[in-house]
Amino acid sequence: MMSEKEHGSGSVQPGDTSQRVGMEVIRERGGDPEEIREKLIDAIGAEFSTYYYYTNLRTHLAGNEDYKEITEDARLEDRAHFELVMPRVYELDGKIPEDITDFMDRASCPHAELPADPSAENILETLLEAERCAIRTWSEVCDMTQGCDPRTYDMAQRILQEEMDHEAWFIELLSMERDGEVNPAGHFVRGEPGEAPLSTNNRFNDSA
Repeated sequence: MMSEKEHGSGSVQPGDTSQRVGMEVIRERGGDPEEIREKLIDAIGAEFSTYYYYTNLRTHLAGNEDYKEITEDARLEDRAHFELVMPRVYELDGKIPEDITDFMDRASCPHAELPADPSAENILETLLEAERCAIRTWSEVCDMTQGCDPRTYDMAQRILQEEMDHEAWFIELLSMERDGEVNPAGHFVRGEPGEAPLSTNNRFNDSA
């Protein structure tokens, strides 16, 4: 007769689909999976919003092709952040809002709207402040999940690293555009636009 295995059973009864062990283990480690889930919805709402608004900001950087290229990297990587974390919301027994207006209202950051004066300087400042809000958001998620939810923490810290990249890029560009100052970001071109080296989901096929 086989001996009982330590992790073969727990607080969730066998066959029970109304509860999730993945949430129970977070509670056992002192975390609040529902609070984490709701914070994630707010955070990816901001990423989705940023992807949309960066599309418009990038369009208005006509004539500044170097700025456009870097903005494109940030734009597509923010989409990758949304796509990375969205399934985690469902794993935590939630869902994204069915109405996009509700989703955007929940975004944890202000919308990166086109400035009334769409100069390159003003657009770069808008981009910079959007990245700073993202850094604050994902830092909070890291704080909430460290030690209790390793899956979400792993996602959040990878996104945070890319958002810090983005901040450095726009500091470099704004410093030169506005102040004529060299403030290097140590920026290297991604292999492909929006490559998101730390946060892109594994690609199982060309349609991923």
